[in-house]
Amino acid sequence: MKSDFETAGTADAQAADAEEGRGFQPLAGLRVVDLSQVLAGPFATYQLSLLGAEVLKIEKPGEGDWTRNGGPSGALSEMGMGLNFLAHNASKKSVTLDLKSPEGLAALKRLIATADIFVENFKPGVAERLGLGFEAVREICPQVVYCSISAYGQDGPLRQRPAYDHVIQGMCGIMMTTGQKGDGPTKVGAPFVDYATGMNAAMAILAGLAEVRRTGQAVQMDVAMLDTALMMMASLVTQHLTAGWMPAQNGNEAWSQSPSSGAFQTSSGVLMLAANNDRQFVKLCEAVGRAGILADQRWATPAARAETAIELREELVALFLTRPAAEWEEILAAAEVPAARVRSLDEVVQEEQFAARDLISEMTIQGRDLPVHVPNLPFKANGTNLHPASAPPVLGSDTEAVLRCAGLSAQDIATMRDAGVI
Repeated sequence: MKSDFETAGTADAQAADAEEGRGFQPLAGLRVVDLSQVLAGPFATYQLSLLGAEVLKIEKPGEGDWTRNGGPSGALSEMGMGLNFLAHNASKKSVTLDLKSPEGLAALKRLIATADIFVENFKPGVAERLGLGFEAVREICPQVVYCSISAYGQDGPLRQRPAYDHVIQGMCGIMMTTGQKGDGPTKVGAPFVDYATGMNAAMAILAGLAEVRRTGQAVQMDVAMLDTALMMMASLVTQHLTAGWMPAQNGNEAWSQSPSSGAFQTSSGVLMLAANNDRQFVKLCEAVGRAGILADQRWATPAARAETAIELREELVALFLTRPAAEWEEILAAAEVPAARVRSLDEVVQEEQFAARDLISEMTIQGRDLPVHVPNLPFKANGTNLHPASAPPVLGSDTEAVLRCAGLSAQDIATMRDAGVI
């Protein structure tokens, strides 16, 4: 659907987009009405915005998305630009509406009528109580892709329970497999479930768009954090249900359980190694100057190595202690053996590979000279990454312009503003 909110000079804007590496815009002309907050939902719509969709982020007047506050920068939080908000809200428009007021709800429905995609992450049942359930939205917009994101999904006995990333990590079983043997359950260090759910939702929405194009009918997508987490553990789930196998805490060791894979302490730093198959094992032995291992019948075949894994592991542990991890990484990379020195985040972002992949955009937000860094898409299109077209919006900064384009008069908008509806 062609946006009614586009500014003049479209040809110039498109030329500028192409010049700035945003020529690949498969969702250009599509509009998203986004009622989601915090992380998974906003990250889903952020992917859509980078792909060219116009995202109208609907926020509560005076408060906005919960992530506008908090984070390691107090100054940004005071501006309503908390770092968690900045991470996945660039290239969006902020529209403030009080959905508990008749006027705010009516204004939202005007926007929905022009939309292609509707995203919400209320607890199941809340959207229906607001008059914004799938059937109600489909009446307003017959070809909408309606995406609900929740902790446990729209059905099932747990549907009404709230959750956050770390709660789902506890629920899905991953914590019982993370950490060293003998330690208690350990959470993954980043909100992986939230981000994976956001990417899963974006994929669901793209599938929904294709289905609407095929059938001409609205579709309802139901994306759950628990479902996403379990599918990120698909091989574990399959092995358990099929063979009764139970995963245990494996520390930093490889899931392959190969004695020549996993974590190895070196003279300086830790090396992560993956010599799982026979070809990789041969290359490993040759690269580290231990080709004699190959002649030892205890380790000559994968089956033999499995039977004497402890002895082989002891040999490799002693070997890797003779050099620092950085040297081993270079030696093994030259031999095409998968290996990497364990790095901290500050080291990773200084790598040439990080720069080459063009993963981050630097921009300045309104009223703040200090540059902020926001993610690009995690893939390239036609050799180029996709950058956000604009900085994350100040709360409500686009409200009046968007409502004017939706047909509200200046007097209507002024009345809503005075009443605190916007």
